[in-house]
This record gives sequence, C-alpha cells and structure tokens, in this order.
Amino acid sequence: MARLFVPEPEGWGLRGDPFVWRALRDHLAHTPLPGSVDEVVDLVHAAFREVTGTDLTTEREPTVYLERYAHGGMSSGHIALDVWRERLIPMLAQRARAALGG
Repeated sequence: MARLFVPEPEGWGLRGDPFVWRALRDHLAHTPLPGSVDEVVDLVHAAFREVTGTDLTTEREPTVYLERYAHGGMSSGHIALDVWRERLIPMLAQRARAALGG
C-alpha cells in the first residue's frame, strides 16, 4: 500500500494534510495491496480513522484540528476533510486502479 503514497500530491488543502498523508503511508507501509480498488479505499478510510480519530463517511465538518499534526503556520494542525474526500482518496484509488492493472 505504501507505494500508492509516492509521489506526494503537489497541493494540499491545509497544513495538517501532508502530515496525515505521511502518517497513512507509514501506517499502511507493511499492508499488501488488496485485490480491488474498493478494498484499497476501505483500508484507507479505516487507516484515516485510526491516525486521525475522524470518520470521513460520518463527519460533516469540512475541517478538523489535531494538535499532533500542528508543526507551525497559520492552519497548522488543520486537516481539510473535504479535500481528502474529493481529491486525495480518489487519487489513491486511481493509483490503486493503475497498480492493479485496471
């Protein structure tokens, strides 16, 4: 799974997003790529819940603040949940589709 996180996206929503991206990469580093894109998305959603404590499918706020991802700057520690839903997880799904040959 870790190979899906390379390269990192060129843009982020908020300053906490790259730290969550790296936390997900590290969390899934030893997880083999499953056989379908749907399974990949399910794994990413579960890992996101584990590293952020936030469920992307039920949380309706557009952002969340987590101090552990605050490393300086105005929006430090803030995570753009809508960016994860609309751009970053679909990007990972697209990379999984390519890796799975479909």
